[in-house]
Amino acid sequence: MILSISGVVLLGTIVFLYFRKDNLKASHAIVATLFGFYLASTGIAPSIEAGGESLASLLGGIKF
Repeated sequence: MILSISGVVLLGTIVFLYFRKDNLKASHAIVATLFGFYLASTGIAPSIEAGGESLASLLGGIKF
């Protein structure tokens, strides 16, 4: 659950930065948000979630 919240905060921050710096139009952000909500209710959502968790564990295992 913590990973999901962190992912939401990270993606929200990226969208906000694009909105402020790269002239992302509000309509584009709304469409992307709606696409995410609709995608979350499809059958492919568990695969996407598993891929995100796998990527997070891979990045978490990197030692500096």
